[in-house]
Amino acid sequence: MNWLLVVAGAMAGAPLRYLTDRAVQSRLGPALPWGTFAVNVAGSLVLGLLTGAAAAGAAGPRLQLLLGTGLCGALTTYSTFSYETLRLAEKGAVRYAAVNVAASVAAGLGAAFAGAELARAVWA
Repeated sequence: MNWLLVVAGAMAGAPLRYLTDRAVQSRLGPALPWGTFAVNVAGSLVLGLLTGAAAAGAAGPRLQLLLGTGLCGALTTYSTFSYETLRLAEKGAVRYAAVNVAASVAAGLGAAFAGAELARAVWA
C-alpha cells in the first residue's frame, strides 16, 4: 500500500506545481521560466527538510513516500526545466538559458542544504 502514499502526495504536488507556475509567471513575466524555478527550489527545500527530519528520526518511511516521492516528485520538474532552457537557447537567449541553469542548480542545492540543516537544528 506504499504506492497509495505516493499517489496521494502526487495528487497534491501536481496541481500545486501547475498553480504555482501560473501564478509566478503571471507576476514576473515570460523572460525566464520563473514558475518552474520557484517550484523546483521549493521542492528542494521541502525535500531537504524531510531528509534532515528523517536523519534525526523525526520522519519515517511513510512520510518520506508521501512528501518526498509523491509531493516533491510531482511538484518539481526536471523535464520542464530542461525544455524551457532549450526553448530559451533556441530563441537566441543563450545567456538567459545559462543563467537559468546556473541559478536553478545553485538555488536548488542551496535550498536542499538549508532545509536539511534547518531540520537538523530543530530535531537534533
